[in-house]
Amino acid sequence: MTRLSLCGWVVAAALALAVPLSSAQAQIKIGVVNVPKLLEEAPQAKMAMQALQDEFAPRQREIIAAQNDLKAKEERLRRDGAVMAENERRAAEKELRDSQRELARKQNEYVEDLNLRRNEEINKLQRSLLLEVQAYARSANYSLVVGDGVLYADESIDITAQVLNALQARAKSSGSTPTPAKPAPKQ
Repeated sequence: MTRLSLCGWVVAAALALAVPLSSAQAQIKIGVVNVPKLLEEAPQAKMAMQALQDEFAPRQREIIAAQNDLKAKEERLRRDGAVMAENERRAAEKELRDSQRELARKQNEYVEDLNLRRNEEINKLQRSLLLEVQAYARSANYSLVVGDGVLYADESIDITAQVLNALQARAKSSGSTPTPAKPAPKQ
């Protein structure tokens, strides 16, 4: 297909879309949702992140204690290493290396486990937000709601605030990450 004929098809498609809908057809109602904003500001997201923080706090404290223990061992070896017997100094150095490896292992496991759980929670939250957006769109009679990949949207079609209000209302009424119900229609 030549460039000119492709342009012709684009112009024809644009003209076809510009033709007003007949009175027998329903008006098309389009909305846009800022998904990253919902993920950041939804109370359910904040609750999920707080739950993760609470879940991993004991392990984080354990790592901090191990780091402090390692620093103390390093300081003791630095301070007393010159006056220690050869076998005692070697044993202290070995213990220090073993402690360093164990700490690195714990830190790596912690980061991997935290990332895995965070991804699980984000996926669960994204599904919940998707259901909430769909419920809101149905209740407010939207024909199309677009999320990711939007380069520009006029504020008049942005329904992020309304969906966020519905999420906040649901969080207040249930106190946890719920399944979506019908939100209030767009005002």
